[in-house]
Amino acid sequence: MKTTKYFLIGILFLSFSYSQAQVSVNVNIGTPPSWGPVGYNDARYYYLPDLETYYDVSASYYIYLNNGRWVRTRSLPSRYRNYDLYNEYKVVLTDYRGDRPYDNYKVHKVKYGKGYKGKPQKTYGQKPGRGNNKEGKDNGNHGHGNGHGHGNGNGKH
Repeated sequence: MKTTKYFLIGILFLSFSYSQAQVSVNVNIGTPPSWGPVGYNDARYYYLPDLETYYDVSASYYIYLNNGRWVRTRSLPSRYRNYDLYNEYKVVLTDYRGDRPYDNYKVHKVKYGKGYKGKPQKTYGQKPGRGNNKEGKDNGNHGHGNGHGHGNGNGKH
């Protein structure tokens, strides 16, 4: 009888400790870039059709063909330095979970050719540069009228 009692207590103890050993899995995809399309927090890759390039959100890398090999770099190659990532279309690859999105490159290249435009996209941030920062804007007149010659004069001079 004692053995049964200890056996039941042991099972109860094991089941209690097993129920406390829950594993929590948290997948950190990464922070989308400011030019990334809003609404796709769980996507790992974007395909940039005009550049035939992938962007890895989790690692902040661009992936593109260079001399026949796929390379991963933190910035775009110099030939794309004038490319506007804020206004150009990004295809969000929501159905791919691997480490080599370029395995589907031929499909992506045909399906999303250069100039491809899907639904309108909003980006996480504004494009840096002219007109976006209203703080400290200088109108240039420094309090001396509007410069159009229609000031407080008293007739013709």
